[in-house]
Amino acid sequence: MTDQVDVDFGDNGLVPAVAQDADSKDVLMLAYVSPEALEKTVETGRAHYYSRSREELWEKGATSGNTQSVKEVRVDCDADTLLYLVEQEGGACHTGHESCFYRTIDGETVGTKVFDPDAVYE
Repeated sequence: MTDQVDVDFGDNGLVPAVAQDADSKDVLMLAYVSPEALEKTVETGRAHYYSRSREELWEKGATSGNTQSVKEVRVDCDADTLLYLVEQEGGACHTGHESCFYRTIDGETVGTKVFDPDAVYE
């Protein structure tokens, strides 16, 4: 048995976490994780993050139903960034797109919209 890696949450108590589809390997989103969010993710198998704007813990999909089942949590070499390998239910982006990375720097839409955010976030 191995020991859990000590994640370096730094001065602000948060680390970035990239959510990646466990099967397709598509990058879905980036959010921030607090120690509590990581603990909840490991305990429940559902992705939890920390909202910097709302200053609160949140479970991905609790409002929208677009949940992330976490298959594995990986830690980078410096132990200051996480990778959540997930099974995504519905779209990952609050805009209704499959991935938050749905457009190019030139503004071209290259991703797929999979739900209507106005219907979900009334």
